[in-house]
Amino acid sequence: MGQKISGGIKSVDVRGESGGSPSYRPTAHRRQHPELRGPDFSRPPRLDLLLDMPCAGLETQLRHAWNPDDRSLNIFIKEEDKLTFHRHPVAQSTDCIRGRVGYTRGLHVWKIHWPARQRGTHAVVGVATSEAPLHSVGYTALVGSDCESWGWDLGRNRLYHDSKNRAHSSLPSYPPFLESDESFTLPDSLLVILDMDEGTLSFMVDGQYLGVAFRGLKGKKLHPIVSAVWGHCEISMKYINGLDPEPLPLMDLCRRAARLALGRERLQEIESLPLPQSLKNYLQYQ
Repeated sequence: MGQKISGGIKSVDVRGESGGSPSYRPTAHRRQHPELRGPDFSRPPRLDLLLDMPCAGLETQLRHAWNPDDRSLNIFIKEEDKLTFHRHPVAQSTDCIRGRVGYTRGLHVWKIHWPARQRGTHAVVGVATSEAPLHSVGYTALVGSDCESWGWDLGRNRLYHDSKNRAHSSLPSYPPFLESDESFTLPDSLLVILDMDEGTLSFMVDGQYLGVAFRGLKGKKLHPIVSAVWGHCEISMKYINGLDPEPLPLMDLCRRAARLALGRERLQEIESLPLPQSLKNYLQYQ
């Protein structure tokens, strides 16, 4: 379950959600690497719209939570917190759990909270079909090990899909703007972005969109999944929201444009605008 990976590696530190401005700024790398301005690194407009919406309520979050009937036996859902699971301290074991819902369409975003000190040597976050294995003997990156799952190794900064049949040197780094001598130290939380209409899986950390990690997912039914090795680790999943693939109503697009014009720091001023109360309520998702 072991130690965090170390070595002569330059650490690129992104601070947690409550910890001030990040010391790592992806824009600096984009200036050095113009090719990173391509579509894979542009934050999708539909994602901006989704993140501007209020978070899903607790009832919806529970419908999209970890599945107590689709897990390794070394994992259990906490009785007092149905959004969090606990892993028993079983040696030489890698354990997974899937989310309740398998997604086939729409855009979906969920937050994984996984304390950095509880990740150990193999901590992988991603998506999987219902056929992906949930347990393995030994310590391994189980998510992404076969063709039924896709995962981001949070310690090694590598993307895995069918990795057991590929040379390690062929596994791509992620985020892709990292230099060969850099690592990416994650905060305790990250956002997972699954767009089943585009067939992509992406991640966000501390408000920074890290780009597309995987493509070619369209037509599949995919569940959230993690694989863990650290004894007593506790990992939470909070469903943020989802968008159907249909075009958005003009009213929703106008609301988004108005909120963008105001800016996040001035949204509280909506109440002072010379508008009918019903329109002010709409602008505030009330």
